[in-house]
Amino acid sequence: MRTRQEHPGDLALLCCLLLLPPLLSHGAGIPLGSTLSPGNSASWSSPNNTFSLSFTPSPTSPSLFVAAITYAGGIPVWSAGAGAAIDSRGSLRLTSNGDLQLVTGSGAVLWSSNTGGQGVAAAAVQESGNLVLKSSTAILWQSFDHPTDTVVMSQNFTSGMNLTSGPYVFAVDTSSGNLTLRWTSGSNTVTYFNKGYNTTATGSKTLSSPTLTMQTNGLVFLTDGQLASPVVVAYSSNYGESGDMMRFLRLDADGNFRAYSAARGSGAATEQWSAVADQCQVFGYCGNMGVCSYNGTSPVCGCPSRNFELSNPSNPREGCKRKVDLQNCPGNSTMLQLDNTQFLTYPPEAITETFFVGITACRLNCLAGGSCVASTALSDGSGLCFLKISNFVSAYQSPALPSTSFVKVCFPGIPNPPPSPSR
Repeated sequence: MRTRQEHPGDLALLCCLLLLPPLLSHGAGIPLGSTLSPGNSASWSSPNNTFSLSFTPSPTSPSLFVAAITYAGGIPVWSAGAGAAIDSRGSLRLTSNGDLQLVTGSGAVLWSSNTGGQGVAAAAVQESGNLVLKSSTAILWQSFDHPTDTVVMSQNFTSGMNLTSGPYVFAVDTSSGNLTLRWTSGSNTVTYFNKGYNTTATGSKTLSSPTLTMQTNGLVFLTDGQLASPVVVAYSSNYGESGDMMRFLRLDADGNFRAYSAARGSGAATEQWSAVADQCQVFGYCGNMGVCSYNGTSPVCGCPSRNFELSNPSNPREGCKRKVDLQNCPGNSTMLQLDNTQFLTYPPEAITETFFVGITACRLNCLAGGSCVASTALSDGSGLCFLKISNFVSAYQSPALPSTSFVKVCFPGIPNPPPSPSR
């Protein structure tokens, strides 16, 4: 009888095989104790590698890393902790008691699924892009219930959920089903988009739990128990086209909500629809005291006058600052006229900042008001005047705007040079 001879290499191979399950998962259940870190190229992937969870460089701080689910080719669709970034010594770990945690290099928990002790036995990335934590019989937590800035096909985005991107928030209004976009900063909130679609189907109804979905054919649907059938919110430009692609909805960093499609493996997404047709109508797009205008078809950011300078010349979207603060004026303050310009005024500011006065009173009332920093007189027949008393104002300038604005500056007001003639 021959005996089996042991070789050191066999033992090493066995050890490596035993270590593989916590590090790699291609569709199989991800066991408790598994860890991902920026320092290795490991990922947790769906069965056909359509989606994978791994660390990617932070888009705002390249030296830090974000734990993100990405579509084949690298398009992110979800991130742990809504994009919370960690250093290279940090990790994403599925603890022995079933809690998924994003941990910094110093051991601090930045984000957690809060599922410890609830019976989680494993995790999995599904072919839909959904990250699930499950027991042997049920899903106990899923990323689809906690979206960050993106909604993918087969994902239900319900009223009560939010998408966030910087200061911007997208939601579906519970009673009307309207799509809403808000700018937030501390306790300040401005709703700059609140629109319903196909109001012939939804206008006379109070909805109970409207749900927004992106269909595989490019339709954006709104469904609710009070509706006899799904309501079409939007048609993607390439509606009806098929292929190995992902369609998704995303709240972008510029405050607009858009539909996209991306071919598998391309790493590039193509815009197919946007909620806000005019980007300059997004509140805060050019930062505080910034003025949005267009260079051809592209929005650009500048300052109201040469009494201001960019807060960050390398990023004009961060707004403008006064060269001399109003309280430090060496003499009087004055109102500098800005033609074809409007200081954006949306709810709830519209309630306290809207008046019915003529253009001269609109200018003088702001000049006399200690807290007023700018004003807009509409020339559309409405007789409206907006007196801007908030500590954050956002402006839009276009030859097509029927309005005249005024900004309070230290005397003398120094207008911007006239734009170069187009060629």
